[in-house]
Amino acid sequence: MGQRVLLAVGGGAAAIKAPLVVRRLREAGFEVRTLATARALAFTTELALATVSGHPVATEGRWFAPSGRVLHLELAAWADLVLVAPATAADLARAAAGLAEDLLSATIVAGARRVLWAPAMNPEMWADPAVQENVARLKARGHAFAGPAYGAMAAVGEAPGLGRMLEPEELAAHVRYHLTEKDYAGRTVLVTAGPTREHLDPVRFISNPSSGKMGYAVAEAARDRGARVILVHGPTHLPDPFGVETVPVESAEEMHRAVLDRFPEADLVVMAAAVADWRPAERKGEKEPKTGEEKHLRLVRTPDILAELGEQKRHQVLVGFAMETHEGLSRAYAKLKRKNLDLICLNYPTDPETAFGADENRLVVIERSGRTEAWGKASKRALAERLLTRALGFMQKPV
Repeated sequence: MGQRVLLAVGGGAAAIKAPLVVRRLREAGFEVRTLATARALAFTTELALATVSGHPVATEGRWFAPSGRVLHLELAAWADLVLVAPATAADLARAAAGLAEDLLSATIVAGARRVLWAPAMNPEMWADPAVQENVARLKARGHAFAGPAYGAMAAVGEAPGLGRMLEPEELAAHVRYHLTEKDYAGRTVLVTAGPTREHLDPVRFISNPSSGKMGYAVAEAARDRGARVILVHGPTHLPDPFGVETVPVESAEEMHRAVLDRFPEADLVVMAAAVADWRPAERKGEKEPKTGEEKHLRLVRTPDILAELGEQKRHQVLVGFAMETHEGLSRAYAKLKRKNLDLICLNYPTDPETAFGADENRLVVIERSGRTEAWGKASKRALAERLLTRALGFMQKPV
């Protein structure tokens, strides 16, 4: 990625999380440098920030050097984005007033290209009209905000409220969003993810181990590239991505209705969900007691969502997934032709390194022309990016 992020650490208790924010940013591929206010160093240390970033920490008292180096001008010119985390009420006030009283505010005034604020303060402070006026003033200048979130406060005995800094993983996601080229702007991407559940009775169901991670990675990547994203997902343990319209469903029939309802709005559909092929012919209203040595279960087919989309598609680019344990290429290509897909992604969930729930995957991507390309093991996010780039090429072709 190679983009440069300056983490400016304000003087709130959430500064104790600053080293982890740096780590998450570096894991996302960013080059990171840090700036710490004097009050921030009451909650974290220069050594910790320098260790995780690999660079010296910019601090008060080092604005100017005998060589003529001017630190706040240098930092503002270096950073593609300044992330202020935590951002206190005082930090917001100084920036909104255009002051340059400390290194943080001076760096922002010195021409920082993008500024992303991660507020962290007492809920009463966050709700104060003066603070909200400062937030509005900064937004009017093009500054962005990530959070705050509702949650526990730092002070012992203080009630939870709206004012908690977002977690480091969430902040890294927001930074990625703001630094990603918006080549999907103006397009709508519909994604399905996760398993479905077909209930036998109120407590028993047929399902599969799909985690939903691949579909969520596609949804998040499309959001970052500027698309309006609709994510229809079955039961997962994943948090809803910010900036994405999420539609939770449980059964294949519920997913069928949700997808068909939204299909006309979509430019690209990525069907990454592991939808059940069968459901019980009868669902019991109460849990049945365990009786006998055998139990015969009659199953009926669930709706073939992908086939219906293939029949209805007009301008949409349609991407399917095929999970196979053998004869994968021939089966996947037959599925592509039968269901009128543009692309199909073949994966093997029995591979120990890329099994259900893994953070990495391998894909074989097959086009209608028969062109086949194997994508080696990579993070699901990286594969999602490649898939979106390939699909964008289809959308840019004449209809």
